[in-house]
Amino acid sequence: MGRLLGIAVAAAMALLLAPLMVLAALAGAAGPPADVSTAGPPASTGSSGRVPVAALPPGWTSLYQQAASICPGLSWSVLAAIGTVESANGQSTAPGVLSGSNLAGAEGPMQFEPATFAAYATVGPGGARPPSPYDPVDAVYTAAALLCADGGGAASTLTSAVDDYNHSPAYVDTVMTLAVAYRVDPTVPTTVVAALSFAAGQLGTPYLWGGTGPGGFDCSGLTQAAYRSAGITLPRVAQDQYDAGPPVPPGATVDPGDLVFFGSGTDGVDHVGLYIGSGVMIDAPHTGALVRFDPVDGTDLVGATRPG
Repeated sequence: MGRLLGIAVAAAMALLLAPLMVLAALAGAAGPPADVSTAGPPASTGSSGRVPVAALPPGWTSLYQQAASICPGLSWSVLAAIGTVESANGQSTAPGVLSGSNLAGAEGPMQFEPATFAAYATVGPGGARPPSPYDPVDAVYTAAALLCADGGGAASTLTSAVDDYNHSPAYVDTVMTLAVAYRVDPTVPTTVVAALSFAAGQLGTPYLWGGTGPGGFDCSGLTQAAYRSAGITLPRVAQDQYDAGPPVPPGATVDPGDLVFFGSGTDGVDHVGLYIGSGVMIDAPHTGALVRFDPVDGTDLVGATRPG
């Protein structure tokens, strides 16, 4: 099942290289590039009929892009990922997003503690005066200023800057994963964001043959659980997931959230991963390894499907 980096690669080495792989993806330097394509599986079942809804509401992509410009080197997609995790880009109705504060005292769509917002408050174009953590423009511009002050403009310190924003390894993993996806495709649907967020939250979980979580996954158990969290049902094993489709059309670009399949052929699928973009996927590779980031190696790539 460990087809991409080789079974001989130790899990500890994979964890060491994983952050570098994702940082390279954000810098546009990961290989293969964002236009990974597939010869495509044969015609299969159609989609569920759901109309994809973009996770970034109208206007928020340009807001993140404009705010990131105040911090040279900071990818707008990192801001978008933080806004997604913190408040679904201002769409959450949880306490503290539109008014008041949550139990931790955080306020607004980017979830600032009052003292932190006061220290980095930045009024963006058309923002509120005085600056308000509940104003989306001020909140996003202030988040950019905070990240910049913590080193978010440099690849070598970006991860630590995100960690300073929220001291949680799972938070950092989720933000970095979604940042890669948004950078590749700003129109990523909410279902894909949910699936990617789930998978990112399992990074470091042990591989377990037949595992469907919690506590252990095999490759198809991980992808099934990830899409279950998004309300989409997948078959249990990799071959059946491949056969279920729907296929990514032959020669088309593989998008964030697509499932990528590996094996000896269309009837010999033995591994699956969840593509995040820029040539990187999250997968549960083999016994003795952990759920991790891996590069998509096309040598035994059978095809890709697009659940949902």
